[in-house]
Amino acid sequence: MVGAVITMRMRTQQRRAKREAKKQSARRPSPEVGAPRKSSPAIYVWCLVLALATFAVYYPAIFHPFINYDDYDYVTQNPSVQAGLSADTIAWAFTTTEAANWFPLTWLSHAFDCQIFGLNPHGHHLTGVLLHIANVVLLFLILQWATRATGMSAMVAALFALHPFNVESVAWVAERKNVLSMLFFLLTLAAYGRYARRPGLGRYLVVAGAFALGLLAKPMLVTLPFVLLLLDYWPLARIEGWTEPSATFPTVQASWSRLLLEKLPLLALSAASSAITAIAQSGGGAVQSIDFMPWKMRLENAIYSYAKYVVKVFWPVNMAVVYPHPLNKLTFLQVALSAVFLLCVTGLLWHWRKRCPYAITGWLWFLGTLVPVIGIVQVGDQGMADRYMYIPVIGIFVLLVWGFHQWAAAQSWFTRAWASPGLKVFAVAVLVLLVMLTVRQISYWSSSYDLWTHALQITQDNFVAHDHLGGLLIEHGQTDEANRHFEAAQRAAPWDAISHLGLGAAAQDRGELQEAIRQYRAALRFKSPELLALTYANLGVAYRQMGDYAAARQNSEQALRTYPEIFRMMIQQTSDALQSAPGASGYVRLGFLLEGAGQVQDAKSAFEHALQLDPSFAPARQALQDMNLVQ
Repeated sequence: MVGAVITMRMRTQQRRAKREAKKQSARRPSPEVGAPRKSSPAIYVWCLVLALATFAVYYPAIFHPFINYDDYDYVTQNPSVQAGLSADTIAWAFTTTEAANWFPLTWLSHAFDCQIFGLNPHGHHLTGVLLHIANVVLLFLILQWATRATGMSAMVAALFALHPFNVESVAWVAERKNVLSMLFFLLTLAAYGRYARRPGLGRYLVVAGAFALGLLAKPMLVTLPFVLLLLDYWPLARIEGWTEPSATFPTVQASWSRLLLEKLPLLALSAASSAITAIAQSGGGAVQSIDFMPWKMRLENAIYSYAKYVVKVFWPVNMAVVYPHPLNKLTFLQVALSAVFLLCVTGLLWHWRKRCPYAITGWLWFLGTLVPVIGIVQVGDQGMADRYMYIPVIGIFVLLVWGFHQWAAAQSWFTRAWASPGLKVFAVAVLVLLVMLTVRQISYWSSSYDLWTHALQITQDNFVAHDHLGGLLIEHGQTDEANRHFEAAQRAAPWDAISHLGLGAAAQDRGELQEAIRQYRAALRFKSPELLALTYANLGVAYRQMGDYAAARQNSEQALRTYPEIFRMMIQQTSDALQSAPGASGYVRLGFLLEGAGQVQDAKSAFEHALQLDPSFAPARQALQDMNLVQ
């Protein structure tokens, strides 16, 4: 009897041990299952094909020039960047908030290009193209590694490589921050995959380090901890009780609360980056005031923009470098239909989350990663921007590719009629169409003039395009045509300070000093310290021309207080212009700028040089007389 009881107990213990072993094997991958598989030669072929196709499509962009939209601020007129990599440049990169942001790694990337290529735009563009190629290949490898679905992973990477949405990020030198931050975004995902297989402090620190570098390239990556939680659901299947352990990518499962706690240090990095960014953008005047753009207007535009982004994924035409903010022009119907669409898709995919886990992950990836730039906190004048979709669009591509594959596999008629060759033909047809659209979109970036004229053709009331086209025309001496664009910008946006500044400069050149002062005063709503200082400096020159030295001195001092470097920059630009086109009026302007900067003797020399070029030039003679009287 005792022997029977002992036997029963032993059997019970054996059953418990088997259940516990089975449970542990579900939680923890065995070394054999979890060990990295040997890469198939097909994977290397796919990497090569994706890299070559991307390079072939973007090759023309390498030979494009810089454009007159942020490229000047980031590279061509930025002495700190042009100095190349040095201790001073590194210190500057980590302390400056130029461009109303804080992204030291991006500044150092531009400085490195300047050290290698100088101001040859082809080298800067080449770096952007190579970074995009690296991102394409990394995206493919990460998806293939996590899902073992080579064909679908390649299709997602090809869509990312060739969709027109990403032209702006690659073809625009100033958007280096986008392609560079994406590189560290993907490296963070790869590091997190290693950590998910076998958690440990060392592997976690690699994840945090890659994430920190991404934030140093562009703070839009603050939503990356949210993305990691989505990946815990699919494809990593780490959430205990939500999904069965993955057979293709075994990971250590944990409770939802444990996984959330795991992300807290990363969220702390996001919070720190957000705080620094808010300070930088407020100081740089990039954030729009609540009075000018109330929360209701911003919320309506955010809802509408989400829907518009989805439409452009499927219909990528009429894409512009700037889409003006609609302000109060959106109708109730537009906002309501957009909201209904977003809610219905979200609800439907949530309902299907067990059947199609990839779908809810891809959709929430799209919604979540757009949050920092969707316009709830409005930065700049745009309503939406193609460059903002560089990371979010991946979620849509995953949803579409995996969803179409699952649908096709469930259709018996489709499988019989088309089978594998049919799917390949369809995929190639889609990619060829995207290549055609992308090549055309790249061509618009061949010059600033083409870029802005295209934007004006496909958008309405685009005062930003009018302003930049006007500035470009002034550089080429087409003042009358430039003024027409500044006037159009002012009609579209009476609050636009740039158009007032342009019209003020034109009036000043014509000698209409009262009109110039009126326009400059209207431009004093600038929040950017550099542009505000430029306006004060121009006011100082205008008052000097009128002989009002008290007002001139007051505005010049205000310019120096606002942005101490402003006179140095303006003097340098005027001197450079005089080297190629010397003229008496140019030297008089240079003299007024030198006088405003307190360089009186240099100013006197400039006025004298004007008289040497044209002895009868009255403004130069009058300026010298006024200087003697004031002294």
